[in-house]
Amino acid sequence: MEVCHSPHQSNVTLYGAMFVAIITVETFAGMWINAFIVCVISIAWVKKNTHMNSNEKILLLLGGSRFCFLCFSWIYSFLSTIYPYYLLVHPIMQLLLGAGSTFNCSNLWVSACLFVFYCIKIANFRSRFFIYLKVKIDRFVPWLLLGSEIYSLGIGILGYNIIDKAVCENINFTCQGRFWKANIRLEEQFSPLYFPFGFVYITTFTAVISSTLLLLFSLWRHKRNMQTNSMSSLSMDAHIKAMKSILSFLVMYSINFITLIVTMIYSTKEEKPMMFLIFVFLYAFPGVHSLILIFSNPKLVKILLRILMYVKSRVCMK
Repeated sequence: MEVCHSPHQSNVTLYGAMFVAIITVETFAGMWINAFIVCVISIAWVKKNTHMNSNEKILLLLGGSRFCFLCFSWIYSFLSTIYPYYLLVHPIMQLLLGAGSTFNCSNLWVSACLFVFYCIKIANFRSRFFIYLKVKIDRFVPWLLLGSEIYSLGIGILGYNIIDKAVCENINFTCQGRFWKANIRLEEQFSPLYFPFGFVYITTFTAVISSTLLLLFSLWRHKRNMQTNSMSSLSMDAHIKAMKSILSFLVMYSINFITLIVTMIYSTKEEKPMMFLIFVFLYAFPGVHSLILIFSNPKLVKILLRILMYVKSRVCMK
């Protein structure tokens, strides 16, 4: 006979405690970084009292999506590891996973929009269609963002309904020892979500890869022309720096795409070490990528350095 513990008791293992500690550090660091982006852009918008440009709109929505995704994902991971019984209280699990799905989908769509926007704005091709996009891209951005949010909301609602149905069918699994198996059975019923999520993963990854390769080719061609025409070394350095930054984006996004696919493959298997490594990277990606975006934006870097200098001076005064 298996004894069920009180729902208010925690029976966390060393493995679980280490997992929670690592993702907590990653989550709060990522939340701080993305909150910084949102606050800086929002304050500047209020002070200027003018319309935000397309780049600011994308960064604002991207930072907000990642902040919310990290928040809901951390709460779910913390409860499922430390207090799994609370997830069986209707509708905590449904809300957490539904909201997490919405903001994760939004994060993927908006980050893809950012790559496409940078490609169209920076790359230089003579195609009539490309020139048309370069002229009209600022008008397309709001509609792209609106469409991505509507699709993400639909994913969240669909996920909520599927999870709600799955939880009701597996509500008898309430013991600590059986919760992992119950979680596996729940995720086995999430297969209807695989197609819409797979569509998001493949579409966004294709858009990112295509945009990045086009942008790299354009920068490389421009750099070669500058070498031929003996242009200044400063311009050359700027283009090389931009190419390195874009390559780092590409590598990170590719690894993130692979981990997302592996998550779908292993979602119905009890592979704790594999899932541990996957989630460690998934929680790190929103913060690290946003930090790279900050350092590639002179305005955000300037404000960040100003804040760090202020904090340093306050600490030294104490």
